[in-house]
Amino acid sequence: MLSNTFQTGQLHIHEGSVEYDYRDEEWEDLFEGKYHYDLDITPQNLSSGSEFQGPVWMNSQRSDQIPASSFNILNMYRSRSRRLDGQKMNFPTYEQECTISCSLSIEKIIELAAEKFIQTTSQNTIQLSDFSHPYPTSVISQESVISQESQEVQLIQNLLSSAEKVGDKQYDRAKKLLLECDKISSPRGSPVERLVFYFTEALYEKIDRETGKITPKGLGKKIDDPLEALKIPDKMLIAFHKELPLSQITKFSGIQAVVDNLSEARKVHFIDFDIRKGVQCIILMQALVDRYENPIEHLKITALGMKSKESIEETGRQLMNFANSLDLKLSFNVVMVEDILDLDKNLFELDNDEVVVVYACYTLTNMIGKPDYLNHVMRMIKSLNPLVMVVTEVEVNCNSPVFVERFVEALFFYGSWFECMAECMKNNEDERFFGEKTCFGSSIRNVIATEGEERKIRHVSIAVWRAFFMHFGLVEMELSMSSIYQAKLVLKNFSCGDYYTFDFDGKSLIVGWKGMPFSSVSVWKF
Repeated sequence: MLSNTFQTGQLHIHEGSVEYDYRDEEWEDLFEGKYHYDLDITPQNLSSGSEFQGPVWMNSQRSDQIPASSFNILNMYRSRSRRLDGQKMNFPTYEQECTISCSLSIEKIIELAAEKFIQTTSQNTIQLSDFSHPYPTSVISQESVISQESQEVQLIQNLLSSAEKVGDKQYDRAKKLLLECDKISSPRGSPVERLVFYFTEALYEKIDRETGKITPKGLGKKIDDPLEALKIPDKMLIAFHKELPLSQITKFSGIQAVVDNLSEARKVHFIDFDIRKGVQCIILMQALVDRYENPIEHLKITALGMKSKESIEETGRQLMNFANSLDLKLSFNVVMVEDILDLDKNLFELDNDEVVVVYACYTLTNMIGKPDYLNHVMRMIKSLNPLVMVVTEVEVNCNSPVFVERFVEALFFYGSWFECMAECMKNNEDERFFGEKTCFGSSIRNVIATEGEERKIRHVSIAVWRAFFMHFGLVEMELSMSSIYQAKLVLKNFSCGDYYTFDFDGKSLIVGWKGMPFSSVSVWKF
């Protein structure tokens, strides 16, 4: 069992074999959600020598046929979203009836705004039935909506209306609504005001891109590369790790899954696709040295990188010092490549008597837009013959080719994140503000405003990853109760821990905020 307290240097932290080559069109269909797929198909279902043809595709309504109308901008949300109740594991749950806080959640405010939006746009067109209406009318009649919340509901309603006009290419009308949003939204305001501020920026940029203009609020503003913006400074990274439970939940439960599969391994090769400060490696080292049976003889850590070699090497030196304090034999290697297609098995200095583990935390998603990269990486990982691969990914579908679908998914997802940041980092406003501006702001603009190769933020759900991994013969493994225990243990160290919710999707752990999925942790064997 992992310890939930450790320290390293000046940092003190308390926590608790079937291949399938995609056709480009089929790749896009899988990751953009144009099809529903049969998740019961696994490599084990195949008879010996048979050819794996991929998922059984069931053509649904093609995304490019969905009109950007007032009803379609919202009616997919309730049917596609998954709330986490945690009841399967007796985890703490967040009740919508305000058992923790009397104020409305951002998700509820968006739902109220959505209902007002639908009612307003449908008054002279069609009477919605209870069956087709995604937001029950009883919600909007709540007397608990106070003045500020009413203003925030109106703010979201204006944002939704503007997005609808953008989808219908009514750009002048969209700009008028955005000007109304500008009067209240602010990067320093309430969570709702901050959320609307960044989504308004994204809509301004999208209008500029589609009209070929450059305005001060759109393309005239400096636009950061969203993937580079996610590589936050070390100071912010440490603040996020210490104050946001999600970072520790995914690391501790993921590393526990690694340890569970290394019970008899004496020589371990841990390959990390994004090592950063190496917190996950520290957790792993502590767990291995605490093992009484089959004590570890040698741990080799290989960090993969394309930039910042000096930073990775500095992390390696800190990890070596920590290993020495534990009397653990450790070797640290760095594999640097300029192009991911240059990644090769021979770069990893594999030994015949070692067990290989692959740890991929929020890295595979960055390659969705480049299928040749992702396919190459998967084939390379398979050639390493790892005992197990642990994957942590963002749990949201914002990769649709249809603007309005991405907008709705992103609005609910980032809305919950802004609320989470406000609650968990209320005593560190500067880091919260900078994190929202750099990480969330650039990601929101990229998801909403860009298309094609320029759209680099392409998060998909575990269901999509599961279908993709099956093409490479991966088998999903169930997380042990020890991993679940680690997730629960972490929350005890945070005042905002009661807001976090957990559930399983298949055999993968889903971590969320007040029922809104944030991340998945999954374990795979080839």
